Amino acid sequence: MQAELQDIASRLQGIIETAIDGIITIDADGLIETINSAAAIQFGYEQKEVVGQNIKILMPQPYKKEHDGYLKRYHETNEPRIIGIGREVIGQTKNGKTFPFRLAVSKVVLNDRVIFTGIIHDLTDVEMAKNELKQLNDQLERKIESRTLELEKAVNKLLSTNRLLEDREALLQQSLQKEKELNDMKSKFVSMASHEFRTPLSTIMSSASLISKYTESDQNENRLKHVNRIKNSVNNLTGILNDFLSLSKIEEGRVEIRIEEVNIYDLIIQVVEEVKPIQEAEQNIGFSCDKDFIIKTDPHILKNVLFNLVSNAIKYSGREGKIDIACNKSSDDMKISVSDNGMGIPEGEQQHLFERFFRASNVENIQGTGLGLSIVKRYVNMLNGSISFQSKQGSGTTFNITIPI
Repeated sequence: MQAELQDIASRLQGIIETAIDGIITIDADGLIETINSAAAIQFGYEQKEVVGQNIKILMPQPYKKEHDGYLKRYHETNEPRIIGIGREVIGQTKNGKTFPFRLAVSKVVLNDRVIFTGIIHDLTDVEMAKNELKQLNDQLERKIESRTLELEKAVNKLLSTNRLLEDREALLQQSLQKEKELNDMKSKFVSMASHEFRTPLSTIMSSASLISKYTESDQNENRLKHVNRIKNSVNNLTGILNDFLSLSKIEEGRVEIRIEEVNIYDLIIQVVEEVKPIQEAEQNIGFSCDKDFIIKTDPHILKNVLFNLVSNAIKYSGREGKIDIACNKSSDDMKISVSDNGMGIPEGEQQHLFERFFRASNVENIQGTGLGLSIVKRYVNMLNGSISFQSKQGSGTTFNITIPI
């Protein structure tokens, strides 16, 4: 029995020590009893440096000063403020720097001893993403203002000639329509970005809070489920942010074309490997391509195009979806096709497929920014290529890329 208990304790310690979130336990007086490697790295300490220290060592002012009062009130009233609830707080590292994190605290009674367990999820990347999103929004506002001034100047110049006086009303209407389109674009951007960020952030916060409730060794499956939910949500946020940054670079002409020899077979292998985290277990990706298929093009841009098309095929196919990638070349060009047997695109909406923020009516319940295919088309154009597609709702979609060589 003793050996079994030791084995359980060792496994539990192993789980805690390898967790991606920080985990700290303190006694009733606020002294640190244990700290896992993730928490030690987050705060910049060696584990032995903080064990036995008051938890206040990890707090900036004024939280450091207020902590003893909080513990005293809790012991006197047994009324929690964050225990079992969780909230965003600020931590202080060994070198004095501060960082935001989500703290979920739970109370545990072991052999008539009260200890408190804190789960720490670093929000630094989330805050950076928020700031970058704000910067993108500010850039868009400045572009709208600049474009409005340009339109006003153009209208005033045209109206200065007698020949175009009779067209004044039409020109004004065109300017107003253009302004409306730009404002609509801004509204769509802000609305879509707010919605797409809110969903994964809510998932991260709820899962981080729930993890602290699974303290028993037989609840490891539940803990891992919420850890995976947090990982998937962070990946979603990264994908959304990458779409915004890619579009911004293209709009500002900051994407450089770097031509070099590329083995298309190897490039497709890389893409297939990188989409595995989002691929369902039952989904199958097959491809046919000559192993010595080498052309001169920009490998980074072409890889982004293929990654977007293959990840879309995975996203919009069912659990048992089948995705096929095929490539061939002639003396003049290279052709790559990406096909799936997924939900397809409604025929009446296909004309809008490559427009920014467009999302078909049959995928509104699936997360996405509506920017991916717009970025793909622009990238293909930068390679002097073309892209086309065939799709039937309920039967799947095939995208065809042609790149001159």
